[in-house]
Amino acid sequence: MKNRVKQFVAPTLIVALFSAAGLVMAQQAPKPETLIKVRQSAFQVVAWNSTRIKASLEGTYNKEDVIKSANAIAAIANSGLGSLFAAGTETGKGWHETSAKAEVFSNGARFAELGANFGKEANELASVALSGDANLVKNQYGKLTSTCKACHNDFKSKD
Repeated sequence: MKNRVKQFVAPTLIVALFSAAGLVMAQQAPKPETLIKVRQSAFQVVAWNSTRIKASLEGTYNKEDVIKSANAIAAIANSGLGSLFAAGTETGKGWHETSAKAEVFSNGARFAELGANFGKEANELASVALSGDANLVKNQYGKLTSTCKACHNDFKSKD
């Protein structure tokens, strides 16, 4: 029961933090560097959890770790990430210089499409993770990372 509570609480807390940030943003316009920091932080959390899933798939499979990581990714994917790419954040520095290409801001339809794909595949990964079937998780993880790659190819400057 404790694990179920933890699996629910962590992603819920992440979503609540993003929702609270959105509420604050609606009440007062945040500085562009604040938005850039928040989005950089969100994508770092996604990357960290993705790395945990990959490590489990390549090593000793740990169902509980995969479930936790998949739930965290799904929570962030569904938290309204697109709103962190607001006007005024095309350039600038958060924790580091933004790597968002100008196309994020000029091709909003494609950016929204890729964001929706990310959310869909993240939700499916969270669902598949519950099965404990490493092969199903590996297949769905591949679909998820393909959505990441598609967005990076179109909208992220190369490091």
